[in-house]
Order: sequence, then C-alpha cells, then structure tokens
Amino acid sequence: MTEAASPAPRKSLLASPATFLMVLAFLNWLGYASWSALLNNFAKEAAGFTGQDIGILQSVREIPGFLAFTAIILFWFMREQVLAYLSLLTLGLGVALTGYFPSLGGLLLTTMIMSLGFHYYETAQQSLQLQLLPKSEAPRLLGKIAGASAVAQLIAFGSIALIWQLWQPSYAHVFLGAGLVTMALTAAAMLLFPRFQGTVTQNKGFVLRKRYWLYYALTFMSGARRQIFMAFGGFLLVERFGYDVAATATLLLVTYGINMFAGPLLGNLVGKVGERATIQLENVSLIAVFIGYALASHGQFGKAGALVAGGLFVVDGVFFTLVLAQRTYFQKIADPADIAPTSAVAFTINHIAAVFLPITFGLIWLRDPAIVFYIGAAVATVSLSLSFLVPRHPAPNHETTLVARAAAPAE
Repeated sequence: MTEAASPAPRKSLLASPATFLMVLAFLNWLGYASWSALLNNFAKEAAGFTGQDIGILQSVREIPGFLAFTAIILFWFMREQVLAYLSLLTLGLGVALTGYFPSLGGLLLTTMIMSLGFHYYETAQQSLQLQLLPKSEAPRLLGKIAGASAVAQLIAFGSIALIWQLWQPSYAHVFLGAGLVTMALTAAAMLLFPRFQGTVTQNKGFVLRKRYWLYYALTFMSGARRQIFMAFGGFLLVERFGYDVAATATLLLVTYGINMFAGPLLGNLVGKVGERATIQLENVSLIAVFIGYALASHGQFGKAGALVAGGLFVVDGVFFTLVLAQRTYFQKIADPADIAPTSAVAFTINHIAAVFLPITFGLIWLRDPAIVFYIGAAVATVSLSLSFLVPRHPAPNHETTLVARAAAPAE
C-alpha cells in the first residue's frame, strides 16, 4: 500500500503552482548568482576593468530590462510559462560563455545574452506569480519563493567559495559549469511540470493606466536605487577594500543563508503589516545603507571599514526581499486581465534609469564614489515619500490615499 501511494504526493507537488514558481525562481537565481559572484573579480583581474568600464557593462546589462515591454509581443505567440523556460535556457547559455571572453567587447556580448534570459524570465515569472497565486496568500507564498531564490544563491555562492579555495580553477571552467547546470535543470523542469494558466484571459497589447501611476512611480524609483547598489555596491568592496573571489562569495553566502529563512518571514510580515508599512521599512533601511557606503568609501570607519561595508552589503541583500510588497500592492489594485501586459510595461519602467545610470555614475565614481551613494540615499528618500500615498488597504478605486480622500464624503 505504501509503495502504491507514494507517487500521489509527488504528482500533487508537481501540480502545485507555488512549487512550480519556486523551482523556476531557484533555477533563475542559480544561474544569475553564479555569474554575479564572479563578475566583479573577473572584470577586474581578467579584463582590467575600471569603474567606468563596470558602469558601461552594467548599463548594457540593463538594456534587455528596458526592452521588457516587448515581451507583450511574445505573449501573442507563446504562454508566459514557455517564455520562462526559453529565458532560463538563454540565461544559462550566456553564463556558460562568459569566461571565454575576457575583454570589454566580449563581456558586453555575453552579458547581453545572459541578461536577455534573466530579464525576460523576470517579466514572465512576475506575470505568472500575480496570476497564479491567490491574493490572500500572495505575500506568504512570494516570501517562500524568495526563500527558494536564496537557497539557489546559497548553493551557487557556497559552491564557488569552496571550489575556489580547494582548486583555484579558471574563470572559464566555473562559468561554463554554472551555465550548463542551469540549462540542464531547466530542461528537466520542462519535462516534469504540467501546463499552468491563469483563470482570466490577459489583455493583448500595451497597457498604461492612469490609476496605476503610483505603482509605476514606485517601480521606477526601486529600479534606480537598486541599480546603484547592483552596479557599485559590490565593486566598492573589490576596489576599495580588496575583497577577492572567496571573500565576495562568502559574503554573498552569508546574505542568502539569512534570506533562506528571512524570505518566508518577511513575506509573512507583508501579510501582517501591509504594503504601505513594508515599503516604508524597505526605504528607511536603504537610506541608512547608502549613507553608510558613502562614509565607508571615505574611510570614516577606519580599519573597520571593510567589515562595515560588508555588513551593509548583507543588510541591503536581506531587505531587498521586501520589494515583493510592490507586487502585492499592484495585485490588489489591478484589473486581473491587466497583469501580464502591465508586468511587462512595469519591468521596462523599472529599468529606465538602469540603462543610463550606471555609465553616468561610473564617471561620477572616478571623481568620488561617495557621491554615487549619497545620490542613492536621495533616491530612496523620494521613494519613502511616495510610500505614504499607498493606502493601508489598497483595492480597485482605492489605489492611493489621494483617491481615498477625494472619494470621502464632505463633512
């Protein structure tokens, strides 16, 4: 009896949208984390990058994110699930090729391939999450998905740190191995999972609605401040404080070891305190992190500077999970048929600043890295101000506190 009954739970697990989304998130971050853990050191040691070069690379990396709205066209021909699979295969290919092109031109090419996969996957999975997860359970389940992403990053960074300490392999071999593993596991997922589809037919075409303006604004500011951290937070550790591959990977290992447990807890927090308070908490933490980075870059913490900067890196990585509150805010105010096209448009909005910001700030970096982080604190302050317009209980026709006041009866 036991043997006959055993396939049922396995089949039930594979039929779960939450399991499906967790597995795909795991694969996405397994590939991307392997790439990001090695990038700064590979760029510095093998390609001789300066701050300006890393800014150019990061700007190019974000071009596919800026063009994410074109996923709407792809949705005319394929389901979000198919796009997610193809994107993960592309991501793995880009990672696998990276180590064979140690030059500015070569890294621009392989980064573009990797980034196409990463950003189109992110667009597809955001649409899938908001369509497949019930509103009442979305914060908790998104937190579990964030935890699965953290596990993938934990495995990637831990493996790289261990391999680097034991064998000192070439960059090319590590990039190749990470890319091939990502592609192989994606192929397995394609064979194992059934078809998943939302209950509401999605609108075809580009959707920009006036009542979503606050979501668009929060998304834009989130992209701007996140890009500053992504492009320059890790590079500060390498250039200013001399973090090597093992140290960088270990720091990331700590970050995602915490996130493995913090992700589900923070998801529950969003469900308990609401999107408004969560977005405010996220931005307060980011203001503190950016100011701390600026002070560390000027040596204000003395001999402890490297430790302080590393600690700030971990704090930012943990609190970034709270960005899921923006997704659940949109899920609560959106027309269900708008989710797929709006996810694509919002992802483009998120990356508007990302295209020009790294290369511009790369030039500022050459003058004074602290200025870059003070600007990041200013961006987070604007985002904090916007968060006060998020209602405590968002819903259609109750998208902002301004709408709520306008609808209130006169006294």
